[in-house]
Amino acid sequence: MKLLWKSHMKISRLVLAIILVALMLSPERCESRKAKIISTSFEYSAINCRAHSVSLTDFGGVGDGNTSNTKAFQSAINHLSQYGSEGGAQLYVPAGKWLTGSFNLTSHFTLYLDKDAVLLASQDISEWPVIEPLPSYGRGRDAAAGRFTSLIFGTNLTDVIVTGDNGTIDGQGEFWWQQFHKKKLKYTRPYLIEIMFSENIQISNLTLLDSPSWNIHPVYSSNIIVKGITIIAPVTSPNTDGINPDSCTNTKIEDCYIVSGDDCVAVKSGWDEYGIKFGWPTKQLVIRRLTCISPFSATIALGSEMSGGIQDVRAEDITAIHTESGIRIKTAVGRGGYVKDIYVQKMTMHTMKWAFWMTGNYGSHADTHYDPNALPEISNINYRDMVADNVTMAARLEGISNDPFKGICISNVTIGMAVKAKKQPWTCTDIEGVTSGVTPQPCNLLPDPGSEKITTCDFPTENLPVDNLELKKCTYSIKHA
Repeated sequence: MKLLWKSHMKISRLVLAIILVALMLSPERCESRKAKIISTSFEYSAINCRAHSVSLTDFGGVGDGNTSNTKAFQSAINHLSQYGSEGGAQLYVPAGKWLTGSFNLTSHFTLYLDKDAVLLASQDISEWPVIEPLPSYGRGRDAAAGRFTSLIFGTNLTDVIVTGDNGTIDGQGEFWWQQFHKKKLKYTRPYLIEIMFSENIQISNLTLLDSPSWNIHPVYSSNIIVKGITIIAPVTSPNTDGINPDSCTNTKIEDCYIVSGDDCVAVKSGWDEYGIKFGWPTKQLVIRRLTCISPFSATIALGSEMSGGIQDVRAEDITAIHTESGIRIKTAVGRGGYVKDIYVQKMTMHTMKWAFWMTGNYGSHADTHYDPNALPEISNINYRDMVADNVTMAARLEGISNDPFKGICISNVTIGMAVKAKKQPWTCTDIEGVTSGVTPQPCNLLPDPGSEKITTCDFPTENLPVDNLELKKCTYSIKHA
């Protein structure tokens, strides 16, 4: 009887084990162990909408913050490039932390970051290819050799968008800053976004953190919108410029908030003899509703690499807080080129070292082969309708001997000086111009004709072509892991 009972128990256990194994191997069980499929809907405004849309996870992307996704990004973009003539394509980056090195964009393409998506820049230098220096610079900025490709890079493109629902691009710059300070870099540090020799570009609704160097660098390009960007970097971080339009035409920068270790916006067009030879100016640039915090640099800088020329820059509704200077023009003997037809209005400044700064002896040459006879032309500079408080020095305006900065106009500007302000609020050498309704009283080289002849500095009323571009409302629903 006992043997029969033990035998029955063994059979029961065997049957139970078989049932459990069957359950574990059943299609329903296997299906439940697969990644959960999520449906996400979103919409945004863009220069163009796309007919095709995929998720990074469709190409093996893993958002765990540790797995490299460089190949996943590039594979996805290479695949989507086939749709350029079929309505274009979009790559959706879902919530997660997506570690990646540099990758290249394609035309008729949108990169979209979910609000909880974070692109983490790789600290593995092997994931950053080295490319040639920019032809208008002749060398890298950090080193004479080439430069590391930017995290998000594109060249010879048309109709490209990098946007999101305020998703984040984290450059993890501390690694690069340390290498830079220790002089261990053989090549120039990468930027976060660089698009060159391209047209019809939109970069919008993103947060950029801790870039290794410059954040956004459109260069040799046209028809560019940079809008709704937040840029954050330690104020002591080296060369973390915010937005640097460089040899670009028809560019609009709007609604951006920047905390930076360098200039919040730096307008450029090439360096010394290389920029003169390349001869590609930056022109037709509008900057609106910019807020800047940069205690050691400028809110808006023109130069110092301006050898290809800078013309027709319009800035308005600008706020500077605890920033070294409001508007700064930087140039030097050997730069050549020009900075002319500059218009700034409706600017508010709080706690500044200088409201206005013009520097004709900036130095910092590409090499020793610059032409000492290449003198820059600085003319038709217009600042109006501004207020500032807690300012150490109203203006430091230094032209070049035998090459004065001409046509400077400053009107309706009130500058409140700090308690420990300089005794002489204005210093002026080698400049020419006029003022009207400016406090404190400007230097003698900027005379005020008085109340009988009130001067209002120029600001163009007609739109630039980029202002006439109407964005489209794009709506998507995408399924992804």
